[in-house]
Amino acid sequence: MPQVYRTLRVAPTDNGVLSVVIDAPPMNLIGPELVRDLVRLLGALESGEETRVMVLESADPEYFVPHVDLTKVAEYTAEAAKAGGPEDASLGMLWHKLSELPVVTIAKIRGRARGAGSELALACDMRFAARENAILGQIEVGCGALPGAGGVQHLARLMGRGQAMEAILGSDDFGAELAERYGWINRALPDAELDAFVARLARRVASFPADAVRSAKRLLNELTMPGPDAIRADARRFRQLVVSDAAQDRTAALFAHGLQTRGPLELDLGDRLGTL
Repeated sequence: MPQVYRTLRVAPTDNGVLSVVIDAPPMNLIGPELVRDLVRLLGALESGEETRVMVLESADPEYFVPHVDLTKVAEYTAEAAKAGGPEDASLGMLWHKLSELPVVTIAKIRGRARGAGSELALACDMRFAARENAILGQIEVGCGALPGAGGVQHLARLMGRGQAMEAILGSDDFGAELAERYGWINRALPDAELDAFVARLARRVASFPADAVRSAKRLLNELTMPGPDAIRADARRFRQLVVSDAAQDRTAALFAHGLQTRGPLELDLGDRLGTL
């Protein structure tokens, strides 16, 4: 029986490519419903038998995934635990499971991918973004915490120490061109060319012998991926910091200015963190 999703539009395209569109109004926050659907999706993809490549994108042109729903942390954490058990009840370990799929995963980014939304994209094997409108950011330090779902691990490996320090400690927004230059994404492409480029690449990879693709991905993961213990340690530290007085005060101030509503604060969150 096909899976039924509330926050994802899932459709096979052709030749082993699966299209997954995040559609979780009002702005694709990571909450329990989205996490529940992602757990189901990853479970369906674990065999990698029918799907060779998955392309992940957003139905919302302004928001890929802006960040977690800070009012529902316990709820989405409980849903994430269903993918790996109570010991791995974190988004970081769920995103790690995404990285380990036999399926090749491509994030196609339009709009804002911040916090755990950026980390979701980082867990994918490749990332391509629209030059005109994609924005990436790790906002956690500016909110009094740290990236707890793989952001530290991935960005340090992709960018190197100094640039990862800038991205994580600065908590600022990165446009697509700068994100490309720093290694956050593979390429920044004109919005009008993004769909065709990603579709061609996905079909191309899906057309190659499956064993060769899976073996190459597995070897590259062994060379470049953080281990699960590092992901778990980051998740524990995030949980400690996010309940601190400093983080609670910063978060309360952000909610007072419109956090988690469509408006100026969320659109320019990286910049606004520096003036809070």
